[in-house]
Amino acid sequence: MATITKDMTIAELVGKYPQSIPVLQDAGMGCIGCALASSESLGAGAQAHGIEDIDALIQKLNKAIQGDE
Repeated sequence: MATITKDMTIAELVGKYPQSIPVLQDAGMGCIGCALASSESLGAGAQAHGIEDIDALIQKLNKAIQGDE
């Protein structure tokens, strides 16, 4: 089973799992296609966007890629 981690780049995440895009957008990370997305980790991007509970975001993302959300 695939698992999303905070160390994945944003580009890697959305490339492998397009169903993660609405979850990221709902969390306030609307710039998933920006230049930083190719090198910025999910954890760093979440922090830059003021997301304090990265674990909750990762849980939502993992549910989304498993079809539970």
